[in-house]
Amino acid sequence: MCGIIGYIGKRNIIEVLISGLKHLEYRGYDSSGIAILKENKILRYRATGKISKLESSLPTSLISHQESSNGYSLGIGHTRWATHGKPSEENAHPHIDCNRNFVIVHNGIIENFLELKSKLQHHKFSSETDTEVVVHLIEKNYNGNMLEAIKNTIKLLEGSYAIVLISRLEPQKLFFARKDSPLIIGIGEDETFIASDVISMLGYTNKFIFLENYDYGEISNTEIKIYNLNSEKLQQRSVNIVNWTPQMIEKSGFKHFMLKEIYEQPQVLRENITARVFSEEIVFSEEIKFTKKLLKNIQKILIIGCGTSYHAALVCKYFFEHVLKIPVETDVGSEFRYRECILQKNTLVIFISQSGETADTLASLRIVKQYKLPTLGVCNVIGSSLFREADSTIYIRCGPEIGVASTKAFTGQLVCLYIFGLYLAKIKQTISQKRYIELLNSIYKVPTYIEQILSDTSYIKQLAKMFYTKHDFLYLARGINYPIALEGALKLKEISYIHAEGYPAGEMKHGPIALIDKEMPVVIIATKGSLLQKVFSNLEEVKSREAKVIALTNYGVESKSIDYKLVLPETDEFVSPILNVVPLQLLAYYIADLLNREIDQPRNLAKSVTVE
Repeated sequence: MCGIIGYIGKRNIIEVLISGLKHLEYRGYDSSGIAILKENKILRYRATGKISKLESSLPTSLISHQESSNGYSLGIGHTRWATHGKPSEENAHPHIDCNRNFVIVHNGIIENFLELKSKLQHHKFSSETDTEVVVHLIEKNYNGNMLEAIKNTIKLLEGSYAIVLISRLEPQKLFFARKDSPLIIGIGEDETFIASDVISMLGYTNKFIFLENYDYGEISNTEIKIYNLNSEKLQQRSVNIVNWTPQMIEKSGFKHFMLKEIYEQPQVLRENITARVFSEEIVFSEEIKFTKKLLKNIQKILIIGCGTSYHAALVCKYFFEHVLKIPVETDVGSEFRYRECILQKNTLVIFISQSGETADTLASLRIVKQYKLPTLGVCNVIGSSLFREADSTIYIRCGPEIGVASTKAFTGQLVCLYIFGLYLAKIKQTISQKRYIELLNSIYKVPTYIEQILSDTSYIKQLAKMFYTKHDFLYLARGINYPIALEGALKLKEISYIHAEGYPAGEMKHGPIALIDKEMPVVIIATKGSLLQKVFSNLEEVKSREAKVIALTNYGVESKSIDYKLVLPETDEFVSPILNVVPLQLLAYYIADLLNREIDQPRNLAKSVTVE
């Protein structure tokens, strides 16, 4: 995944591009570059590493560059997450054609680039990237009309792309094309932006057009022309207002975005609850567009996600089966899309993605839609592909999540889906009024309980200091908290680079127990629930191998087998995962901080995986 920013207007072009790239750095960070038009020449600057390295390499004369001869500045920028070709200045975007007439930035993967490259033998290539093929194809296809050149080029491309380019032959416009990779136009006063996401443009506008698959076109400071390959007619696209503020994408005194986002969880969960729960009634307003008759006839649910979103799907499997009394399956998007689908009638398929742009999740959605089954998206970005393409969409009101390791979006997904599960259970009449109220009251209390956990994190910091030098961790749980063991291990792996495994505690004897010794910390979730005694049996087995046991509990248990105890507020077993994940987020964060890791931008990872 990579980040794209483009601008035309009267602002200082370097300030706009560099600011945009800094806000996009979570999307790609191994190299970056910019290109601007100045005196009808393309000026291009690239660097490996962080955006700050690119910024420091820019000549002073360029930094003060204000506007072109026509009164407007024009430029594009890119931050790269390598897919084709190692991180290097040569492979960094933007890429340029042989005659330096066109310069391009690209997010996505051109799957047939080798075949296309073989047909461009007279063109000189200077990188290992798939992207460079595109700019040479545009050079080959250009015959005085940029839009025709773009249209004829993208017809040849297989794979995914979000493309923005500028040309000194048509110097007052930005040109673009989009398929399966996000691209958004930002509308200002006498200025226009284009970028991979709204975060990079929030300081300038809150008005956005979300481009659709096979869109291509051109933008000036005042005019936007969008065409689509499927119709080749001028398109009308609605303007969306995104009510995020620039302050939401600042650290606000926190050392890292991840820590800030952990502490934002009580607020965003409370907002999600109060927006949908009124006394004892759940209202989804315009989000759920299905008829109650359709929902009542649902006999099975399939939930699809990737990474942390898949862990949310696993938790919801337990919850939905408890309240709905119907079978629930989960699948990883990257696996589902490539196997033979056996989809039954009266199945509701739910897709979870923080960004709404996860490539494998979207591919799975498009497969399911061919079967005419009802689809429900759960995402955090209004106007995203998932938001637009699913039949109904639950919007997670979490605000922008900048840290690569998801925290508040995960708990937001759980709360929203829990509320939906109760809403559906009432329609299907599969839950008693007493149990409905019990669960609803427990969900109501979640934000307050998380505030209690966050009010004093000193003991978690102590644990981090004790164990940050360890090379392996094991996380164990049973039942509905088993996915939280997976999520706790994932968080530690993502940001600290410590090897960690999450396992259902009952499976420990089938392999992981061989790894346990006195050097291994074992984190075990032992909060109240129907399988608690089973968990304690597993805990004793762990301790007999001399492991250091860190237990999450929510009651006054005393056991010689527990070395370190994290006591949490007591709540319903089926709601406990939303609380139990928070200390595991903090433990991973404090360990990574002690190791001086790049917590918000871990190596080799990107926030939203928009390519395979």
